[in-house]
Amino acid sequence: MTYLPDAPGPAALAARIAGLPDVAVMQADEASGAPELSWGDYFCFLGSERMHPFATIVGNDVPGFDEASRLARPGAHRLNLHVGRAEFERLLGFPPGEVEERRPHLDLARPDVVLPHPTYSAQGWVSVVDPGPASHPEVDRLFALAHGHAVERRARRERAG
Repeated sequence: MTYLPDAPGPAALAARIAGLPDVAVMQADEASGAPELSWGDYFCFLGSERMHPFATIVGNDVPGFDEASRLARPGAHRLNLHVGRAEFERLLGFPPGEVEERRPHLDLARPDVVLPHPTYSAQGWVSVVDPGPASHPEVDRLFALAHGHAVERRARRERAG
């Protein structure tokens, strides 16, 4: 597997997400108190809420937890988006609950395609390793969809009081 040289890097992806309404993007670093393994990763939130990102961009595998994307390559990164369970199934053709039984047949490191998130697929998360030209139009649509879900979640929380 090779890094896609024409793919937008993490900073460019974060800037595209930051262009959505009321989005705050945080890049993890030592000052943020984030673990060293996540320094340089991006977390995208709605407004000032910092508990539940709707998108993340990561550049490292987490040993013993999330190594399926094989990000230990120069320039490799993975875009993660919370799209919900219904959109997950529409995109991938199977529900999030089937990921574990399908895992032996999934290449979760395949670049530039929408895949189940290696760890959080059950919650409706998808990922794209090294997003590039093939996934670009779908990624832009999924940015908007994930952002819309975050707006809806915030509205539900506000109504609940």
